[in-house]
Amino acid sequence: MKNNYLKFCIVFAIIILCFFFFFLDFKEFFTLKYIKIKQLELEDIYNKNSLLVSFIYVSTYLLTTLLFLPTATVLTLLGGAIFGFPLGILIISFTSSIGATLSFLMSRFLMYDLVKERFNVQVKKINYYFEEEGLLYLFALRLVPLFPFFVVNVAMSLTPIKIWSYYWISQLSMLPATIIYIYAGTELAKINSIDDIFEPSMIFSFVLIGIFPIITKRIYKYVFKEKFNQ
Repeated sequence: MKNNYLKFCIVFAIIILCFFFFFLDFKEFFTLKYIKIKQLELEDIYNKNSLLVSFIYVSTYLLTTLLFLPTATVLTLLGGAIFGFPLGILIISFTSSIGATLSFLMSRFLMYDLVKERFNVQVKKINYYFEEEGLLYLFALRLVPLFPFFVVNVAMSLTPIKIWSYYWISQLSMLPATIIYIYAGTELAKINSIDDIFEPSMIFSFVLIGIFPIITKRIYKYVFKEKFNQ
């Protein structure tokens, strides 16, 4: 009973905050156009008070992640523009991984029972792939930029993966894309759209890297099985 009440309060708070974000034009503050306009001003504020700006940035990143808002890409670009290449990687790599883990835990707490009951077939399919591939399944989902940040958090909350495993695999697999986004953020003035960051050939490279361990594992299992049957 207490859990249901707590879930209701959390969902209600999320709905209210999302209302402010989508219907009161708060989303305009998280657009590429806006951060390009405010880039120099934000950099100047950071130079005057780096700790405060860093705290606000990290808090905003974590909050929007918890609300399942699609802001990770723009915030990562902003982080690159403000913090620069080396420091930006450190701050954003840990912040995005912690945010992903918190979103994962929130999804598991709020949605697991409901989704499992209403979408039992789909949940079994996700768990099947996870059981077949293990942590490589999460690694592939994270590494390939085709899958939205928050969608992976929700999908993986339906699996039995442990919290620590989810955290470190997320941090490791998101690092390549984070580095690219941070570098792109340092060159923010040259970017006119998110599509400018990832060329089709680059996305294809990420896909190959993501699925390569799974393919290797399947080949190994197939060869091992064949030898065992001989």
